[in-house]
Amino acid sequence: MNKRKLGRTGLEIAPMVFGGNVFGWTVDEKTSFELLDAFVDAGLNAVDTADIYSAWVPGNHGGESETILGNWFQKKPSNRDKLVLITKVGSAFSPERKGLSAKWIAQAVEDSLKRLKTDHIDLYLSHWPDPDAPYDETLGAYAKLLKAGKIKAVGASNLSAVQLEESLAVAKTKSLPRYDVLQPEYNLYTRKTFDGPLRDLTLAQDIGVITYYSLASGFLSGKYRSEKDLGKSPRGGGIAKYLDARGHRVLAALDQVSADQKATPAEVALAWLIARPGVTAPIASATSRAQLDSLVKATQLKLTTSHLAVLDEASKD
Repeated sequence: MNKRKLGRTGLEIAPMVFGGNVFGWTVDEKTSFELLDAFVDAGLNAVDTADIYSAWVPGNHGGESETILGNWFQKKPSNRDKLVLITKVGSAFSPERKGLSAKWIAQAVEDSLKRLKTDHIDLYLSHWPDPDAPYDETLGAYAKLLKAGKIKAVGASNLSAVQLEESLAVAKTKSLPRYDVLQPEYNLYTRKTFDGPLRDLTLAQDIGVITYYSLASGFLSGKYRSEKDLGKSPRGGGIAKYLDARGHRVLAALDQVSADQKATPAEVALAWLIARPGVTAPIASATSRAQLDSLVKATQLKLTTSHLAVLDEASKD
């Protein structure tokens, strides 16, 4: 499978990233192993997780996703070399264990490495902006980790264009590592978060982009058409906001293109992201082999210019 350069990181990834938020949440360890095996067998090579996944599940405390990945690496060590491993720091475990201070980053990376059972993280992301941690403190902490070989590249999630530009300026002025990858929320329904100044900045600065909520929490799969459908999954409660006039317009466009392409709405929605200027790869999760096979198909789907135009028009604000 053709791989894409991830900005200036030196890393190359296939045009689909497996979302590891489901590990320890909607899939157990055994199923996670099966999905990961099938994922790498299909020629895909990047997995995204975070230290906090999946603390929102009753009985979990955070770190469950990383632990499952680590156990998978331990079961078959060669798997580690097949993957670009992405994880994050910054979400709150407690009032003392959160944010992007140098002290917490130094502790959090060791915790992640231990759970992941690896000696390095390929891409380490600042999960959320931290107004209490100056950019030079955070980037300085990453500089130490890069020098030690514990991480290979750094990026950030959820930054605005202004915040990203400020961080780049600090990195340049103080000769610190910069954010070479951005992870924004972006999909056919939610476009303002990336389209415009943020996309322009990433293109100008050769910053890799991997998108999250790529299927709008499953809304773009087409299985949620009305409020009565919201009970179909644990994510249903977060999908009601998409059931407006524009959401239904987007679904209608997906239905049209899906019929023409003999593909599912989810496959079309992901293929649209893969074709977007500036996007390196979308992140998407799977909880079954059928869903994983669908992710693979999305990477092989070539949308026509007219199909892209239909989707672009339907998703305009």
